[in-house]
Amino acid sequence: MEKVYDYSLKFLLVGDSDVGKEEILGGLVDCSHTPHSLYSSKGTDYKATIITIDGRRVKLHLWDTSGQGRFCTVLRSYSRGVQGILLVYDITNKWSFEGIERWLNEVNEHAPGVPKILVGNRLHLAYNRQVSEFTAELYSQRHGMPFFEVSTLCDFNVIESFAELSRVVLKRNGMNRLCSTSGQVPSLYELSMRALVTRVPTYGIERLSLPSSCKADLKTYSLTHKTQTRMRNFLYATLKAPPDKARKQILNPQEFSQSSKKSCIIS
Repeated sequence: MEKVYDYSLKFLLVGDSDVGKEEILGGLVDCSHTPHSLYSSKGTDYKATIITIDGRRVKLHLWDTSGQGRFCTVLRSYSRGVQGILLVYDITNKWSFEGIERWLNEVNEHAPGVPKILVGNRLHLAYNRQVSEFTAELYSQRHGMPFFEVSTLCDFNVIESFAELSRVVLKRNGMNRLCSTSGQVPSLYELSMRALVTRVPTYGIERLSLPSSCKADLKTYSLTHKTQTRMRNFLYATLKAPPDKARKQILNPQEFSQSSKKSCIIS
């Protein structure tokens, strides 16, 4: 059987319990071919998904280790062969952010040198945040890792965080051609996606008569390229604002036309 992906990577999601790691996995398109979309075993959840990076398909094997202390042995077991680690906390829970230091020490002990990324989950609850973006960004810079705030509810920055970690891992393994488009001829697949996303907004991709895997690739491409920058910046601004202020921005007829309002719909 011909492989439907170009590269395969193994990632771990670590962090305290109830920070939304399962939410992150649950929102991804499943390619694991298991009876359930999210496979659970021995305190861990597993999911496989395929994302597109610069026209190449990368299959991610994602393992969510439970946040309970008794599952540190699971972290030791599943850290073998891991190529990237997502340190996840909840921006509305300062204790989960403070716990990242413990998880980082655990990761450095059992998976030294593995690329890491810091992920602040539940950005849609930013009006209740207990961890400032500035504080988290300083922490990530101090430890030399990228930082993203994500929202699984709005599907904001989730794929982007996985894509960034994938790029770091692939560059580290000498696959620079995948991560640099300079002097590289785009593939026919990428050219097709580029043509589609310039004509179809992100919310309209689901209505296309295409296989689910193609729709997932199109959404990823659309959200990671400049055709949707204005919509994503507006969404990010409303997520960071208190509910009342965000609602006023959306309903302000002088600032947004009917077409721009429509482009902010999330399916």
